[in-house]
Amino acid sequence: MPDVLTVKVQTDSDSFQDVVVKIERPTYNKPFLGGFRNMRTGVEFHNAGSQTKGQKRPDKGIQLFCRATQTVWEKNKPQQTRNTTSTQMTKIGLYVSNMTDKLISPGKYFTAEEYHRRRLEAVIVLQKYFRRWHAINVVQDLREQKRLRLAWEAQEELQKKKEREEKFRREYERKLNPRTKEDFELLYHDLELWIQEETERINRTLTGAERKAALCELLEQETQLIACFERHKLNANEENQQKAILHLLDKCAQPKRWRAFDGKITEMDTRDTLRARELLEIYRSISTEGIPKDERTDVLFTLRCTVKELDCKLTQEIVELIDREVDLMTRDVKECNLDGLRKRICTLFLQCIKIPEFNPEVTRLLKVPQDPLKLYKNIYFCRSCENYLPSSEFLIPANSHTIGRCRLCYKLDNEARHRESFLKYRLILENLRKSEADYEDDSKIVSFVQLPDLQYMIENIWNCQSALSAWSELYDLVMVRWDKQHEWSPWNTILLTKEEADAHLKLCNLEKAYEAAFIFRIKQKHIRAKHYFAHIPAMSSFLHRSDNQANASSYKTHDSSMK
Repeated sequence: MPDVLTVKVQTDSDSFQDVVVKIERPTYNKPFLGGFRNMRTGVEFHNAGSQTKGQKRPDKGIQLFCRATQTVWEKNKPQQTRNTTSTQMTKIGLYVSNMTDKLISPGKYFTAEEYHRRRLEAVIVLQKYFRRWHAINVVQDLREQKRLRLAWEAQEELQKKKEREEKFRREYERKLNPRTKEDFELLYHDLELWIQEETERINRTLTGAERKAALCELLEQETQLIACFERHKLNANEENQQKAILHLLDKCAQPKRWRAFDGKITEMDTRDTLRARELLEIYRSISTEGIPKDERTDVLFTLRCTVKELDCKLTQEIVELIDREVDLMTRDVKECNLDGLRKRICTLFLQCIKIPEFNPEVTRLLKVPQDPLKLYKNIYFCRSCENYLPSSEFLIPANSHTIGRCRLCYKLDNEARHRESFLKYRLILENLRKSEADYEDDSKIVSFVQLPDLQYMIENIWNCQSALSAWSELYDLVMVRWDKQHEWSPWNTILLTKEEADAHLKLCNLEKAYEAAFIFRIKQKHIRAKHYFAHIPAMSSFLHRSDNQANASSYKTHDSSMK
């Protein structure tokens, strides 16, 4: 290339001018700053910095120094091989063995596509092992849950079996050694079932004179069994009467109790409670059998000093009987001949204990009030036994308009005719009242419901079975609230087993938990219960209040759905 070039430049539309361009040749080699080459055409393209001379800064007339020219950057990095002896090489005069040397050759070259494929395969292998490990853990958890569930079910089944066996054992014990009214109800109920089975068998297998003879024999057996029941009843009444007497005296001797503000129970003995406790100890001593003569004599002298505090005809008779027994004991009369005299002393002393002037604490426990004017209140006439009895002695159903027979007459009629056992219904009613008392929301309707009302509800409305599982064993059934937010009532209840009742009371939304058809059936039963209790004056106010609550809840539900 020449040093000077002449270039023709167009200055106007029809005029041209020649311009002389001087070529300046570089005095240094420009550094190569990179570039790229077109793969198709093979043309190389360099960066602009390698084509153009760098621009110099203008000279300011002042000598400048940068930081790099003033600071020295030093860095020490020692390098040491792992085995210094391995750096020794064979040379003249030195031999180094190459027996442990390894020949390293390059492996097979693989592309980026193969590298990513290998990594994907490795990731898939890792995922398979991880999923296998996770699946094993899930299966083990499920297996453990299944084992725990089966163990729990087996334990529950064993518990239920034990409870059934214990219930049968208690029933058998109660029937073998009856003590209470419920025990004799079970006996008469079983007797009626046995009579019905035997009568059906005789009518099915025998005819004519043989049938009449078999029925007469069955009637004789029934008579003998009833007589045996009555003998057991007399023995049980004697034991229960003695227990009732001791219970009455023990309640009189109890100290006064009240709860303080901090929750502690405070007890205080008064002069009357101490007096009642003294009389209780004396009664226990004189009613104890088989004690030595000297101890019996000391007890009689103590009793004589005690009853002399009240001068009346009853205490004078007790003193005479005490003197008679002491005189007979000094004459070495046999113990069996003194039983009647000792029972007479106990009976008279018990009558003396029930006198308020002699034992003031007994006043609040006597069924017969001391004020004669109070006898005219809540006293009704039983048309069956023709006795005047307090209202507590009458079993009045909720739908009754008149006072019927007393409890004793109902009991005698049941033993003579139907011989039904009300123990199952009584247990359901007791469990219901206990559960309502635990809510502590002042529920009142459950106190109005009597045993005949509950029996009608269970037999005619709920068909003696659970509303969910149709379980018909009444010993396993309980009555709970249908909606636990409102107090219990015949139109807010459901009959379930104990396990179902526990699960039902944990529900928060009944509409989501149960199907619409089931809820409709329950509502129909509630309507039937309302019709049964609607004509009772005491229930009318509760019915109106429940209707108002139902309307308010339905209005809120409708309002929320509209929003």
